[in-house]
Amino acid sequence: MKQRTGGSGNGTADGVQRWTGGRFTVRQEIALTTDRYTVSELLPDGSDGKILAFAELKRFSLKEEVTFYTDGSRTRVSFTVKERSLSDLDDGYDVRDAEGNPIGAFEKKTFASLLRSTWVLDQPGSPAAVGRERNRFVAVLRRVWDFLPVDLVPFLWPYHFDFETDGKPVMKVDKKFGPRDRYVVDVIAPGLDPRLAIAQAVALDTFQDR
Repeated sequence: MKQRTGGSGNGTADGVQRWTGGRFTVRQEIALTTDRYTVSELLPDGSDGKILAFAELKRFSLKEEVTFYTDGSRTRVSFTVKERSLSDLDDGYDVRDAEGNPIGAFEKKTFASLLRSTWVLDQPGSPAAVGRERNRFVAVLRRVWDFLPVDLVPFLWPYHFDFETDGKPVMKVDKKFGPRDRYVVDVIAPGLDPRLAIAQAVALDTFQDR
C-alpha cells in the first residue's frame, strides 16, 4: 500500500492523499433528489475538523458514478468511484484519482452477504481486506426488518464493520445513533490510501441495501 506523505487536507486536489490523520467522519444529508456526503477529520475532542471530501449522489439516477470533490464548492475533483459492468455477479466499484489513475477497488460479495454483509477492499500491491458486519445479530435483524410492513420506519439500530487482512485490522467503520447517518472511520493500516477508505465508507451507507 502507498505510504501517506506529510501534510493535511489543505483544499488542494491531493489534500486527502496527504492527510496524515487516522480517523474521519462521514455525514449524510438528504436533499430532495440527492444524498450529500461530507467527510471531515475527526478531532481529539470528537468534533469535525477540516473537510476532506464532498460528494452528491442523485438518488434516482441509473448512472453509478460518483465524483468526490475537495470540499462543498465542488471546484476541484479529488477522486471518482465508478460501478463495474452490471453483468458482474458481485457489486464492484473502481476508485480513480482526478487524472483517472487507479487507486483501488471494492466489491460487495453477494452470497456471503445473504446473512452478514461482506465487502472486499483491494489496493494494488497489498493483500485484499475483507470487511464484515461486526454484530451477527444486528445483521440478521436488518434482513428480517426488510420483510416487515414498516417501509416508512427506517432501521435505526447502528451497524458496524471491521476490515481485516489475515486477522489483522485494516479499518473500522462505526455507525452512530442520530437522526442523520453519521459514521466514524478508523484507518488502522498505515498504508491504506485514505481516498479508498473514504470511498468504501460512503459505499457502506449508500450501496449497503443492494
